[in-house]
Amino acid sequence: MYVIGIIAGMMAAVAYGMSTVLRALGARRVAVAEREAAENEGAPPPSTDPSAPPTMSSTVATLGDPAFILGTVMVVIGFAGGAIAARFLPLFLAQSIVSANLVVTALVATFMLNITLHTRDWVAIWMVVLSLCLLGISSAPHAEDHAARSFHWGLLAAAFVVGAIGLWGVYKFGKFAPVVGGFAGGLQFGIIAMAVRVLDGVAPFDAVALLTDPGAWAIAVAGASGFYIQTVALQVGAVNGVTAVLVVGETAGPSIIGVLFLGDHAQAGLGWLAVAGFIGAVVGAILVAWYGSGDPDHFGEAPEEIGGWRRGRADPPTV
Repeated sequence: MYVIGIIAGMMAAVAYGMSTVLRALGARRVAVAEREAAENEGAPPPSTDPSAPPTMSSTVATLGDPAFILGTVMVVIGFAGGAIAARFLPLFLAQSIVSANLVVTALVATFMLNITLHTRDWVAIWMVVLSLCLLGISSAPHAEDHAARSFHWGLLAAAFVVGAIGLWGVYKFGKFAPVVGGFAGGLQFGIIAMAVRVLDGVAPFDAVALLTDPGAWAIAVAGASGFYIQTVALQVGAVNGVTAVLVVGETAGPSIIGVLFLGDHAQAGLGWLAVAGFIGAVVGAILVAWYGSGDPDHFGEAPEEIGGWRRGRADPPTV
């Protein structure tokens, strides 16, 4: 089961990474189509202010884009893989493997979204990869899959609270909306992993126990709101930055909860290696978020990102 969990986690990482890029591509195509339609009709073009929240119509149009729909299918595949990993592995290992979707997103975005990766980006990405290896080496295979009923209700309450904050944040936080949305979406996906881990009625299967478990409803609430929040964040933020913040949210929260309440632990004598791997994975993700959280360039007109260890875009060429 341990090996199956690792394979499932890797499958989820690839599926989620592909999904993020495809949905970001859908958001870009809708933005371009809206501007072209406005130009053809002689109407003022949609706002290109990165701090302006997206309109509801643009979000609905994004949800119907073919690339976005394909990305949604990949989300379902990723969810299945992540659920298996969360059930069979310690959460700090399962979520860290799934968080490797950050690497998939960054790599696939280079040719699908024409995003340039600099040396600092590669350093941060490989920091995440190597840190995940440390976590894999240090983790103990046993995973406890039962929790008190109050824990199940707490997950449902957390799903509602985080969802409300995330939905408010992506429309009200201006230039910080991508960070708020990415982190809130990550927390929601982390809640899903925790709920799947302790879900009643799975083994042996009991439909009544499953449907009456607050954890099952937490999965539904967190899944729907997290998906929507991430979609809006991808509309207003850069794909690598949104994904990196999301990775921190979906990794850090469940990992800490798993250790404190679900009996997750490292192998004897390797606790220090697990801590080093976890910190490295989070720091690497934060670095990718920091350097990849510039304004979205849906129209391909913004100057390139500055190289080196500075942050921001180059000065636009003078005419």
